[in-house]
Parts: sequence; structure tokens; C-alpha cells
Amino acid sequence: MSTDSPCPCGRSATYAGCCGALHAAHAAGLGLTAPTPEALMRSRYAAFVLDRRDYLLASWHASTRPAELEPPEPGLKWLGLDVKRSALQDADHGSVEFVARSKLGGRAHRLHEVSRFVRENGEWFYVDGELA
Repeated sequence: MSTDSPCPCGRSATYAGCCGALHAAHAAGLGLTAPTPEALMRSRYAAFVLDRRDYLLASWHASTRPAELEPPEPGLKWLGLDVKRSALQDADHGSVEFVARSKLGGRAHRLHEVSRFVRENGEWFYVDGELA
């Protein structure tokens, strides 16, 4: 993806000025630099769109992280992200409700989830999510 392309997360910013900066910081060994749970969730959505499994695994909390992620199914197309609600429960716990739309094999799909996040040592991690 070109750095001046629109960010897949849906914000009105370029990829380089949004989720690409978080992906690049991680790739450079600077850790996870998302300032909020919503920013991490958006960067994870962009990582799904761009098949950045390294970033997805690194941003997944160790207590719930799978050993590996399967590659996306051939033909999967991500169509958009709609953040419904983002909240901090306290300084180190947050949640984000979102709808992610995709298409596979001519069929549209919606993932409506409330995701939980935790901050450890200054870095936000995805813990898990419940379907809404």
C-alpha cells in the first residue's frame, strides 16, 4: 500500500499518517505505540486488510494470543470499519465496539464485536472480544 493512500481504518488520513505509522514503529522495533485502545483496534483492522499477521500477533495480549494466524482466505476483501463506541474503564483497561465489513465468494459479512484491551508497560494489547 502506498504511504499516501487513504488509511484502511476509515479515518480521513493517509496510511502513513495513521495506522502505517504504528505498523512502521512496530517493524522498527519501537514496540506498540498506539495511544488508545481505539487507535490499536483501528491499526489491527488495517493489519487484517494488509495481511500484517506479525503486527496482529504482537498486538494480541500474551494470555489470549494464538500461536499463529492462518493466512486470509483467497478472495477475501475488507470493505470498511465503523467504530460504534470506544471507552476507557480505567487508565489500563478499555473497550471498543465496532463493525467490520468484508466480502468473500460474493457474500457480504459483518463482524460486530466489543473488543477488550489492556495496557501493560505503556503499551495497549487486544485481549479478546464478544460478538455483539
